[in-house]
Amino acid sequence: MKPFLLYTGARLAVFVAVGLVLYAIGLRGFPLAALAVLLSLPLSYVLLARPRAAFSASIERRLAERRARRADLRARLRGDDDPATS
Repeated sequence: MKPFLLYTGARLAVFVAVGLVLYAIGLRGFPLAALAVLLSLPLSYVLLARPRAAFSASIERRLAERRARRADLRARLRGDDDPATS
């Protein structure tokens, strides 16, 4: 959960920073929001490569754990488990 919060918070911070710069330039309303979104997307992609990789790795790790638990459960339901290890 921590990599998710870190990456999401960083993306939000980039968006707000771009929005503040655009606000200082004089943009207001919808053009400000639209341009902030359009500019923060590529900036986030470049600036947040490490947090994005950590987030991706945490998702992969969780998926691998779920697959292992599912395979273990299916093996136990089939009766494939070794009684000596139980």
